[in-house]
Amino acid sequence: MPEPSLPSSTETIRLQLRSWPEVESYLERHKGVIVPLGSTEQHGPTGAIGTDALTAEAVALEVGRRTGVLVTPTQAFGMAEHHLGFAGTISLQPSTLLALLHDVVLSLARHGFERIYVINGHGGNIATARAAFAQAHASAASRGLSNADRLRCKLANWFMAGPVMHTARELYGEREGHHATPSEIALTLHLEPSLEAKQRPLPEPAPAGPIHGPEDFRRRHPDGRMGSDPYLASAAAGARFLDEAATALTADLEAFLSDDPAAAD
Repeated sequence: MPEPSLPSSTETIRLQLRSWPEVESYLERHKGVIVPLGSTEQHGPTGAIGTDALTAEAVALEVGRRTGVLVTPTQAFGMAEHHLGFAGTISLQPSTLLALLHDVVLSLARHGFERIYVINGHGGNIATARAAFAQAHASAASRGLSNADRLRCKLANWFMAGPVMHTARELYGEREGHHATPSEIALTLHLEPSLEAKQRPLPEPAPAGPIHGPEDFRRRHPDGRMGSDPYLASAAAGARFLDEAATALTADLEAFLSDDPAAAD
């Protein structure tokens, strides 16, 4: 599969800024596409509700800029049922998210895209996304899509990239926690400086524990955090996380595009 040429700016790799003839021309040379996937959910008393979508989009656009691979609009709603006890959270049920991702993959495959690379910013999306990929593969075959046997989907969780996790441990240790983490908050501070005004010291967070329904989550984690101290976050660290995530995922995407079976989910 040919390597895309490096674009000059993120505008040139945004699918929504291309015309359909331009996309057809792209598909004559390249078969890869990046789909940013996030969530709209509480991130503690000082974190932005759009954190997971903001970060997934930023990483996706930087990976697209480095590789020349087209980036679709961000899917900003995810599976966040357990956060519905907090105002502002908007969640899709797992079945809804599965159907949405299934239809996105099939729409792209119909046009000739064969490598669907989903850059995800929310842990709650992982199981559903993988199930959606399995269903989309089956549907592509049953519907007789000409490229069904070549269709591959892969989920890349930017926050789980090796260098990102290593830096988070180095900077924050156990204060990284499991939700409203300083690493993800740092990236939002880098992306949107106005969020600095929300930062303030917070009391000790509730420790991470099992996740059940929204009422149970609110009872166990009354301010929405799970063992994290987002006040440790800084915009400078956010810039570092963005570069580390984009570097790791760029290499992963290039392997995925190379037809290496080991690189596909």
